Amino acid sequence: MSFFSKKLGIDLGTANTLVFVPGKGVVLNEPSVVAISLEDNKILAVGNEAKIMIGRTPKAIVAYRPMKDGVIADYKVTEAMLSYYMKKAMGGWGFIKPEVLISVPAGVTSTERRAVIEAAIKAGAKNAYVVKEPILAAIGAGIPIYEARGHMVADIGGGTTDVAVISLGGIVSATSVKCAGNKIDESIIDYIKKTFNLAIGDKTAEDIKVKIGSALPIDEELVISIKGRDFISGLPRSVEIKTNEIVKAISRELREIIKAIKDVLQETPPELAADIMDHGIIMTGGTSALRNLPELIFRRVGVKAILAENPLYCVAEGTGIALEHLGAYKRVVASKR
Repeated sequence: MSFFSKKLGIDLGTANTLVFVPGKGVVLNEPSVVAISLEDNKILAVGNEAKIMIGRTPKAIVAYRPMKDGVIADYKVTEAMLSYYMKKAMGGWGFIKPEVLISVPAGVTSTERRAVIEAAIKAGAKNAYVVKEPILAAIGAGIPIYEARGHMVADIGGGTTDVAVISLGGIVSATSVKCAGNKIDESIIDYIKKTFNLAIGDKTAEDIKVKIGSALPIDEELVISIKGRDFISGLPRSVEIKTNEIVKAISRELREIIKAIKDVLQETPPELAADIMDHGIIMTGGTSALRNLPELIFRRVGVKAILAENPLYCVAEGTGIALEHLGAYKRVVASKR
């Protein structure tokens, strides 16, 4: 490898984008948000700086998520965002075009895959490769994907839940549902609107989920005080919310995630299903860190669920490992064109 060939692994997520540099690890973890000024269509901020603006912008500025349900919803903005992150991760090496490996959801169509590759090339990559998220999550979680043994990965992110059974380096059965962290946030917003007549923003909903959310009712409930706008009077007001209310609010979304896991298990050949019974389901992705989610899956599916170490970083670390051993992972890498 010549000194001038740089490599970047990018976990291009609906909620967050992570960039992995071989030898350095995850160098960047920022929200997939871009702030645009409507008057001249200029990009004002990307990532953390743009996320602060969500729900707080004047009319002339929109804070915008260019990725929807794990795929590119706005091509131009995604390209600009990728370009910004690549430059930031490369530091002073902006003049070198890096080789880039990007994660895509398991259910991605060939058109969507091409869009990701083209956006990366336009953003300044020399070559771009795409690999399906569950494979990268498995590699990043330290699963030996080339064994003749069934491994099940449930990658629950912001926009999509990808569930896959992997054996001999390939996906045996998989599904991708557009129900994950963002949908859970939306159901919290709806619940608070219906129950308390209070309007809250995405950021508050996410705070509630992280601070007090749980997949199962708990005895010693956590409490959070939140502020929002009263729908009737239009004035600000605060309410207290407890964990078990949130459990009720998000149960439908969690049922959908569990259904995805069951669907994949039902399509899995019996030998591999037996392996999964022995070794459990590996859970990756930021949303899998929701309190008691592994326990809920165990109760509903009957297979133990194990939370990977650093679930949020699994896919990004997988991109890094796949990049360093491109030769070994050739079979799972869809190439640049």
